[in-house]
This record gives sequence, structure tokens and C-alpha cells, in this order.
Amino acid sequence: MGGRKAMLSVTQCLIFIMLHATFVNLNVAVAPEERRKLATDASGFISIDCGVGQDYLDEETGIFYKSDKDFTSTGENEYIAPGYFGRIYQSVRFFPKGRKNCYTLRPEQGKNQNYLIRAFFIYGNYDAKNQIPRFDLYLGVDFWTTVQLSYASQQTYYEIIYFSLYDAINLCLVNTGYGTPFISALELRHMNHSIYRIDSRSLLPLERYDLGNSTNSDVRFNDDVYDRVWYQFTPNDYISLNTNSNIDVQSTNTVETPVDVFRTAIQPRSPLRSINHTFMYNYYYDYEYYACFHFAEVLQISQGEPQREFSITFNGDNYGPITLQYLKPLTICTRPRKSRIIGYVECFIISTAQSDLPPILNALEIFVVLLPLVSQTQQMQTYKINKDDSWQGDPCLPRNYTWSGLNCGYDGNSPRIISLNLSESKLTGNISPSFSNLKAMQSLDLSGNELTGIVPEFLAQLPNLTVLNLSGNKLTGSVPQPLVQKSNNGLLQLSLNRNSHLCQTYSCEKNKHNFLLPVVTSVTTVMVLLFLSSIFVCRRMRKQEATSQSKKEGSIISKNRSFSYLEIVSITRNFETTIEEGGFGKVYFGTLEDDTQVAVKLLSQYSRQGYKEFQAEAQLLMIVHHKNLVSLIGYCDDSHNKALIYEYMVNGNLRDHLSETSGITLNWDERLHIAADAAQGLEYLHNGCKPPIIHRDLKTSNILLNGKLQAKIADFGLSRAFTNESCSHITTRPAGTFGYLDPEAQASGNFNKKSDVYSFGITLLELITGQPAIKRDVNGEIIRIQHWVIPIIENGDIRSIVDPRLQGDFDTNSAWKAVEIALSCVLNTAIRRPDMSDVSSELKECLAIINLVTPVVGSQRMDRGRTRLINSLEMRSSEIDTEMAPSPR
Repeated sequence: MGGRKAMLSVTQCLIFIMLHATFVNLNVAVAPEERRKLATDASGFISIDCGVGQDYLDEETGIFYKSDKDFTSTGENEYIAPGYFGRIYQSVRFFPKGRKNCYTLRPEQGKNQNYLIRAFFIYGNYDAKNQIPRFDLYLGVDFWTTVQLSYASQQTYYEIIYFSLYDAINLCLVNTGYGTPFISALELRHMNHSIYRIDSRSLLPLERYDLGNSTNSDVRFNDDVYDRVWYQFTPNDYISLNTNSNIDVQSTNTVETPVDVFRTAIQPRSPLRSINHTFMYNYYYDYEYYACFHFAEVLQISQGEPQREFSITFNGDNYGPITLQYLKPLTICTRPRKSRIIGYVECFIISTAQSDLPPILNALEIFVVLLPLVSQTQQMQTYKINKDDSWQGDPCLPRNYTWSGLNCGYDGNSPRIISLNLSESKLTGNISPSFSNLKAMQSLDLSGNELTGIVPEFLAQLPNLTVLNLSGNKLTGSVPQPLVQKSNNGLLQLSLNRNSHLCQTYSCEKNKHNFLLPVVTSVTTVMVLLFLSSIFVCRRMRKQEATSQSKKEGSIISKNRSFSYLEIVSITRNFETTIEEGGFGKVYFGTLEDDTQVAVKLLSQYSRQGYKEFQAEAQLLMIVHHKNLVSLIGYCDDSHNKALIYEYMVNGNLRDHLSETSGITLNWDERLHIAADAAQGLEYLHNGCKPPIIHRDLKTSNILLNGKLQAKIADFGLSRAFTNESCSHITTRPAGTFGYLDPEAQASGNFNKKSDVYSFGITLLELITGQPAIKRDVNGEIIRIQHWVIPIIENGDIRSIVDPRLQGDFDTNSAWKAVEIALSCVLNTAIRRPDMSDVSSELKECLAIINLVTPVVGSQRMDRGRTRLINSLEMRSSEIDTEMAPSPR
């Protein structure tokens, strides 16, 4: 290449995807050859050994495995330490760059099909760091599971029966900040339409047992044509039955259960007449369950001998009575049903009164029925460029892992790209007509490339386009009149400079109208000057009116004003720097004309209100002023675009300061001051505003810190301001963040002051302990922070509660009191929680305790505080929230 940068022609790089096509089907790395190949065999398998350099046939399983180099364009290969079994576990591909890295699978059966997908993992200390990572798996835009291994040599896999809405399936490994994602192997098996078809929804296998099998060998491919793994299992108090006779699995076996699975069964020991199977799955307590029971009579029962008849009960649904024929398989799959008892799944197979024999069961499968699939980004097309490692999978979903250089809207059935920045991307050729399909596009930046040809007129037909930057290219001809008109009318911010051969007027027919050019140029200049002057005069008059009105009402400070969307683009330098992403949208760093630093929260796709309602709510929030609330400087309500402009908090949010990766540890005094600041801010919202403002999503990431570590609450009022709710202090819209969410409010849907008190209590516990609101134990079970704290407090061990990073440098008296305050806030019964005015007063007392220096008094105070708190816990232990763990994302 001689050091020169290669240019990408548009015809080579442009991918046109028709309606219902998705970005998820793109292979975003530039490659001269087709990179996605099928690793299939006659059975419709795709089998990938990740990290190996060559394809091979696994002689043990008879499965042909492909290298993963044709299925992903990122990541690095490594071999694990020797001594681990199974060839597919010998190597890994790991992904040290990017937040989302994806494999693309294209099964030949295409979309609207069921596929069994398995992902295999073994850490094996491949990186010599001896630090087992934790990360998430997504299928397309749908969360699948969290990969979390208990020890380095653990070999495990995760399995799902996935209903694919699209021809291509993306399996994405998402870095959640707890180590580098990796994978050992990946398998896909096409499954027949008649198998596990649950309203086009996916199934998560919980159990698949070959009952009565005592061979110590699980059943898999080739015995199972779909390569399901049937684990041999014989529970206690049951006897095994088996036969070597031929079982006819062809005529009635609709789910293709292997014949070897039907040849063994279990039967309860006499005199028991039922098979009971009850188990608990905390993570899926609010989901539907689905089961398949597999039967075949393996004992030959003559006429006149005792017969076998039974019924099935699954989560309250009854099936039967059922009789079996000798060596004739029968499979009964249930209807999807939720648990009668939260978190429990109940299976009962009970002999009828007419039966002389107990029931049998040959095999059992239990599934979780996952939520309906999320629609992927539709009507999308773009240039196929090597942008960066983030350009994998769907561009807009999951929301926290969108592609760099674009922003998405989520107000419809499927997300749409609303801004796209392809500047400095080495593009060549004409501007493609495919951009005409981006109907939701608001901002398009193609500057700094080598684009040629004319400026297409279809760009003026994009109904939402307000920013178009084509500067720094090699465009020719004239600018279409509709674009010029939109620009002159202030509806489009159009940038065309540094296109030396582009005439920025409607017509450039030089041969016929050359003599008109000076006149046209002069007239245009005068019109532009008049237009700019009129804008200047109008703005001046509006400012004077606003100033007059402000002085008259005395309610809005001088900076409070309405911004246009073009001003928002200018303030943020075309959304150049993202500060954070939250539930109401992305937050961008910006600078006002007077160099005031601001944070711009873009809310365009979340509001369901009209202009007047939004404006009224925003102006109301602008007059809510308190030293412990983040000040709202202004707002934008420009067509479909809504944004809020806040003061910029230089020290970020409290969550980042409490995280393990934070380089600075807040001392005890700073933590109590932050808690007291936040309490005062929340008290003002509850008791100083009429009507009261309920936050509904208070958490450490919504508490921001200025340069002096003064705490200010952010995002207050947003739940009401952008959901078209009434002014009532009780609201019904779902809100909150798991771990901080008041269980009583979650159950009833009614949020009030005491809901915020609960969230504040969790936040205070985080400040005290340095621990997150929820975390997982070594078994993957979710533990709430209050449930972790209470047993330690009951043992009188305050030093094991307070953040160990303080190394014991804190006042134990104030610590006891702070914990007592926090636990009083998280009582399960809302009416027993204190008001924020009481919480604020108590925290001020905590600060006063720090100044006590008399050792004897302090020791006595500590003993009294400890005794009071422990006695209080014993009296109200049942009042602390015992809500179960959440369902999958």
C-alpha cells in the first residue's frame, strides 16, 4: 500500500437492506471475500470450536467442527493450560477490545425456525491472571444469560431453544466491566417445527433427564438426532425399570425422543403411588414454565393383570387419565403456566383409583418460556466500513451497547437510527439512494470523505432531517432547491464547504446562464443577510420579552431558556462526548456561548407529551432550586426532539466513586456529608414543593458531586415530566431500578414519598458499606445489600459492615447510628418508614457525633447504639424486604 490509506468505493461498501432487514445482518469489517460460511453437516448443524486455526472431525462425538475465524471479525485466540478434558475446551477466543463482540450464524433453514444453541466455556486461566471474568450473552438484541464460572477449571455450557425471527443469528458477548469475555465453543442445531413450538417464543432448558438410566453415560448425538444432552438420573426412593426390546419411535414420537431414553424408567417404591418433583427457580419466579413428560411401558402386562393408569398435574393444570401401551412411546407436553407458589415448579404423576400399579416416568424436560423477542433495528442501511469494534450485532440494541457514531430512537415497535456520523470514514463514490429509507434520521454527517457526484434531492425528503454535513468531499453540480429552501427557512443546518466544484445554488448551467451568476450571488447574499438580521432582531426581541417576564414573575433565573435542536447540536459539538447513559436517555457534555459547562440529557424518544405539557413541566422544574438539587438551566422542545440542559457536575456520580475501580476512596466524613446532602435534597422535593415531587428512581448513579464533593440529586421530576401524568403525588407508571425499588410500590404500582425513602435507605447502605445494592454470591444467587448487612449487625460486628477501604478509619458511634437510619428506611411496610425530614435530622446528628472526643462517653454511646440497633432488628426482622431475585432481562 506504500503507506497510503485505501479508499472504499461506495459500490463495494454499501449494503442495501430492504424493509424488515436489519443492521444485525451486517459483517462490518471490510473483507475482499465472503466471510460468513456455514459449518454444517447433513443434520443441519453448525459447530464451531473457538480459537482453533483449522477445521477437524471430533472422533469422539462424530461432529465436524469449524474454526471460528469465518464467524467473527474481532477477538484473539489462546490455548488454556494443559490437563482439561474435551477437545473443544482446549482453546478460547477472548475479546479484550470493545463492549460488544458478536458471532454471526446463518443456518440454511433461515428465519422463523427453532434452533438449539449451546455456548461452551472454560476459563482454565488462559490469560495467567487467575481472575475469572463475568459477562453477558445476547442472542440478537435479546438477553440470554450471564456467564459466571465458580472456579478456573469448571467446564460448563449454556443452552437455549431459540426461535429466530431473522435469517442471521448474532450471538454477542457483552463486557459488563467484570473481566474480558471469552468463549470455548459454539453449537447450533436446527429443530423440527413440531418440537417445542410455543407461540414463536424461546425456551430456556432447566432440566432434561433420562430417568432410570444406570449406565453412567448420557445420551447425545448420534442417538439424539438434534444433539440434545439427556442426563442419566435415578432419584432416591425410586426403582429403575428397563427393557432391551424394540420400541417403535417412528409412528408417534413427535419430539424425536431417542429410543434409548424410552428403554429406561423410574417407578416409586411400594406403597407409594405418585412421582413428585418440586423445585425452585428464584431467577424465573414471574415467568411461565413448560414441561414435556416422556412415557413408554417397559413391562409387559397381560390381560387380566393389574393395569397402570395415572394423571399428571403441572403447576395446577391436570392432564389425564393416561394409560400406556407396551413399548409404545407417548410424550405429553404441557401448556405454558406460571407457578402457583412464587418461584416453585410442581410436577405430580399420581395413580388413579382404578390403577393397580404405580406410575412410571421415562424422561422429563422442564423449560422456562422466555418473554417475546425484541424487534431489531428495522429499515436500516449504511456503508460497510471498518468503523470500530463496536459495530457488531444490532446498532441500537441493547440500549447500553449501541454502535459508536450513531444515536437511536425507541418510540416505536422497533428502534430507528436518528443520527449517524460517518465523517472521516474513507468513503468514495456517490451518495447512495439507500439513505432515503432512513425516515427517522435527524442528523447525518458524511464530512471529510471522498464522496463524488451530485447532492441527491432525496435528502430533502427525509422528514426529520435537521442537520446535514457534506463538507470536505468532492461533490459537484448544484444543490437541489428543496435543500436550499429548507436551509433558508431555518429547518435544516446545511454544511457544504470545502467542496470546490459544488455550486451552492439551485442551478449551475454555466453555458447558458453564466452572466446571471454575479447577480444571483449578490441577491443570495442580500437575502441571507436580511434573513440573519431578521433572526437577530427576533431573538433580541424574544430575549427582552423573556427578561421582562422574568423580572415580572421573579421565578426563572436568566439562564433558564428554551433551546432549539440546532443549538443543542452546537452546544454538544454534534453529540461528541457522552457522559453517561441512563433510563431517560444519553447525557452529553456541552458548553454554552458564555463557556458555561453543561450536561445535556437527550430525551427525544421518551416523551409522550405535547409541546405545551412538556414546556410547562420543564419550566416548573427550572424554578425548583435547592443547593442539593442539580439545577436545570434550560430545555429543548423542537419538533420530535426533547432535551434538558443541566449544570455540569465535575465529579460525576456517587456510584462511580463507590465502585471497586475508583482510584479515590471517600473518607467517612465525606460519606456522611454526602448522605446528609442527598437527604436534604430529597426532603425539599417531598416537603418543599407543592405538589410534592416523587423521584421514583433514586440511586447512587443519580446523586452527582460537584468540585467540593457537595451532593446534588439529579433526574428528579422526570418520571412525571415525560409520561403525561397528572400532578398527583401518587403515580402508577412503572419506575425504579431493581435493588432500589420499593417492594410495596412494585406490587401496587403506587409510588409515593415512602417509596423514595426506601431507595434512600439502600443508597445510604451503599455509602456505609461500599457494596452495590445487589450482588451475586459464589453460586450465582442474588443477595440484596440489606440481607447481607443484617446478620453481621446482629453479631455486633460494625467493622465488618463499613467499607474495608477505609481501613477502620471511621467513628463507630456514627456508623451504628447510620446503619440504624438506613435499616429503618428499608422496612417492608411503607407506613413504618420515617419521613425524609426525620432522616435528614438523624443524619445531622451522625455528623455531630463525629465531633465527640470523650472516649468513655463515646464507648458508652457505641454500646447503647449497638444494643438499640440489635434489639430493633430482632423486633422487626420480618419487616426487612425479602423479595425474591429478578427475572432475566
